This record gives sequence, structure tokens and C-alpha cells, in this order.
Amino acid sequence: MRRTRRTIAGVLLAAGALVAAGAQAVPAGAAPAPSPSLLTAHTAAASATAQQRVRDFWTPERMRSATPLDLVTVSAGAPSAPRSAGRATTVAPTAPSTHVRSFPQAGGPWTGGGAVVKTSGRVFFSFQGRTASCSADAVTSRNASTVVTAGHCVKYQGSWHTDWTFAPGYHDGQAPYGTWSAAKTLSTPQWVASEDINYDVGFAVVGRLDGKSLTDVTGAQGLSFNGGYNKAMYAFGFPAAAPYDGTRLIHCSGNSSKDFLLTKDHGLGCNMTGGSSGGPWFTSFDEATGTGLQASVNSFGYTFLPNRMFGPYFGDEVKSVYDQAQVA
Repeated sequence: MRRTRRTIAGVLLAAGALVAAGAQAVPAGAAPAPSPSLLTAHTAAASATAQQRVRDFWTPERMRSATPLDLVTVSAGAPSAPRSAGRATTVAPTAPSTHVRSFPQAGGPWTGGGAVVKTSGRVFFSFQGRTASCSADAVTSRNASTVVTAGHCVKYQGSWHTDWTFAPGYHDGQAPYGTWSAAKTLSTPQWVASEDINYDVGFAVVGRLDGKSLTDVTGAQGLSFNGGYNKAMYAFGFPAAAPYDGTRLIHCSGNSSKDFLLTKDHGLGCNMTGGSSGGPWFTSFDEATGTGLQASVNSFGYTFLPNRMFGPYFGDEVKSVYDQAQVA
């Protein structure tokens, strides 16, 4: 999770850092989703040649030396008023159980195994002349190639990141399931237009590798949209700033809360640091299988609330971008 400052009425914020065929449409009476024309996408490494160039760029040494984003200042201004939530929509390859175990607020290595070890991974990209890292997760999609991360992990300070690649199952400097170059990256129109932290969600559509699609290799997690607040959550990521080093999957879990200032976001006790941005938050997470429904991503934290992390609400706006990504 990157650490960023944002001024809202004099308060400093430390800003850190989906649905298969047959998916339920947004019902009548729900909050209107943004027009597809407003959903902003960026063409990354579109050709096979360009994707191979990105894979060649990300040597193990370059991955190990990639750093989280530095402290930056986000433009001041009050957050947008939230829209009313639409009807809950979920997409899951299987129906996970709701067994939950309590953990302390500090993050700890994930030793439970299961699907999350393969679907989650590190993201690497070039940003303002240097290499940087985030986290992400592979999700159920029609194109079998969709990755969910934070908005600032695909675009930040007015520019889209380059050399974007996803290393699922990353551990100890190794990428056992290969590195997957982004053919296209996307984010919410609210993040693209003004970097509104309430909508800090990004997507990547990755190219094929050795003739295979991403989730044919890694599997995929389901998603939950408009699923409400105040429920058990598990958060995962690859923090790379002290006391972590980016070499292994870290997690936190507990009962989430609704953010009392920005109003649209989830909060969870957690001390993950830079590099964890974009890592998945799951509801209905089953420790035995490592599967759940992704409902947010690691995004930001407040300076006056140490060891508490926040993630954007997956509402209609995020679902609209997901719908665009999964058919790209």
C-alpha cells in the first residue's frame, strides 16, 4: 500500500497504495452506472512482440529492485457524495464457505495455501523513470485474462504506467506461473479524471503466454459488487516497504467497518505497507480452499489511524469498468 497525503478540511490522509458470462445486469432502480464512453482505457503492450519485450525487461533482478511509490501529494478537495448502492451481485467459480478465523491487526505471512497463492501476485511497472511494484489478483472473466488492482497501480499523476506486468504466485524472487504483460489497462472514470480515492480501482487485461490465457493457468477468484459493509474480510498483498520485503504473500483479516470520512470505503485492521496496493480483499473467504469473493483492494490509510487500511467500495461504477475489461 503506497503512502500518500491528501488534504480534506485540513485532515491528512495517507493514501495507500469481477463477472463471467451470464452475469447479473444492474437492476432497474439501482444507481446509474457511468456511460461506457466515460470508461477510460489505455492500450499497453498490444502485440505479441511488445508483450515479449515487457517480459524480457522484467528480469528477476529488476523485480527485486522495484520499489513502492514514494510519498506524494494528492490534490485537495472534498470527496464526492456517494451514490446509493445497487442490488448485490456476485460471481464465483464455486460457492465458498463463510468460515472465518480471527487474526491480530498486524499482517502475517499466508501459510494456508489454496487458490489465493496462485491468483494473487505482484505487479511491476515503470513510473516516472523508475521501476515500482504493487499487488493484484486474477478474477473470473469472459476473456480469462482479467486482473484487478488499485487505480494508482495502472495510472497516477496524469500518466498511465508502462512496462506493466503481473507475476502471479510470486515468492522469494520467483515467478512460478510466468509474467503476464498487460495488453490494456483500465480504471474508473472518477480515478482517471481526478484521482478520487473512493474509486481507486484498476484493471488489466493481460496477453496470452505460451498459448494459454491467465486464469487457465492460475485459476480465478469470484467477485462481489454492492455487497454492503461491516462484514468479515481477508486482505492480501505483497508489501515491500519495511518491515516487509515483497518476497511473500502477507494477509490480514477481521471484521471490516465503513469509513467514517470518505463514506464509500471499507476499513480493516492491517499494517501492510508500500507494495501491497491493489491486493485483494475477500468476503466469504474459505481458509481451507483459499477462495472468496473479491470486494475491494488495498488502497489507502489515514495518518491518525495507524494499523488500519482502507479499500474502495465495489459498486456499480467499478462493475461497469469490470464489464468493459472482461470482454476486451
